[in-house]
Amino acid sequence: MKPIMLHGHERSITQIKYNREGDLIFSCAKDSQPNVWYSLNGERLGTFVGHNGAVWCIDCSWDTSKVLTGAADNFCKVWDCETGSQLHSIETRTAVRSNGFSYSGNLIMFTTDKTMGCNCEIHVYDLRDGDQLASNTPLLTIPIEGSKITSAIWGPYEESIVTGHENGEICIFDIKSGKTVQSCKDHTKQINDIQPYKDYTMFITASKDNTAKLFDMDTLELKKTYRTERPVNSAAISPLHEHVVLGGGQEAMQVTTTNTRVGKFDARFFHLVFEEEFGRVKGHFGPINSVAFHPDGKSYSSGGEDGYVRVHYFDANYLDINFDY
Repeated sequence: MKPIMLHGHERSITQIKYNREGDLIFSCAKDSQPNVWYSLNGERLGTFVGHNGAVWCIDCSWDTSKVLTGAADNFCKVWDCETGSQLHSIETRTAVRSNGFSYSGNLIMFTTDKTMGCNCEIHVYDLRDGDQLASNTPLLTIPIEGSKITSAIWGPYEESIVTGHENGEICIFDIKSGKTVQSCKDHTKQINDIQPYKDYTMFITASKDNTAKLFDMDTLELKKTYRTERPVNSAAISPLHEHVVLGGGQEAMQVTTTNTRVGKFDARFFHLVFEEEFGRVKGHFGPINSVAFHPDGKSYSSGGEDGYVRVHYFDANYLDINFDY
């Protein structure tokens, strides 16, 4: 399985995302310039220029017309995907940690950090209302008491937002009332990533407590746990098979003192139901910070601390893997 290497970032990758069709990959890193690539051959299509700090999160609307980025320069920006021009720039009081388009592409949400005396907050804007964006008055602001949000996604039907927190807690917020509907605390340390299944019936979390966990989207019931011996930075569910991929490794600050073999910087594949590991893919020279499956399930990408995005197309025998039960 020979990967396609995408090298357009000078610093470590923070997040990668496919668009709905899977022909484009969006990547952001700590070098302030998000990129967009062809997933088929790794050709870079362009760069979104305008941020002045590390870009922590990126998302694409369902019709691939708009791109959303959030950065440490206290700005969340909406871009035109085709031209790369900036459509809206929303200033915040602290760094933007996670963001996302709703399923329709009409609403955006982003979360800000708890720092400099400011609380962590969730902001929701309606892109159809120009006044909200012009006057910087969101449709909804939810202040977060306690532990800050480190990852967030939209729930089904644009009715809720699922958040992962620094203390390992998971919450579901209703966007009509702004109140917490459900919460659980099955992780013991910070949640680094949340990714939904293709039909939004469940989602997977990746945590610093060396596990990834599968939850029911409605009830937050813990379904499965995938255990490793190092922090998990990102996890994704295959849309084609009952497989999950985990990416992680040692803390980035300890990498310089560690052999790559000892640091365990490989992507690890587990069976969704049986929680058994059945494969590993090596290649990154540092921790993997983000993983994502292609929407057709026949390839996946990983972005690492080494600044590379690696696109892996599965061999034919991977597609034939079946567990008898």
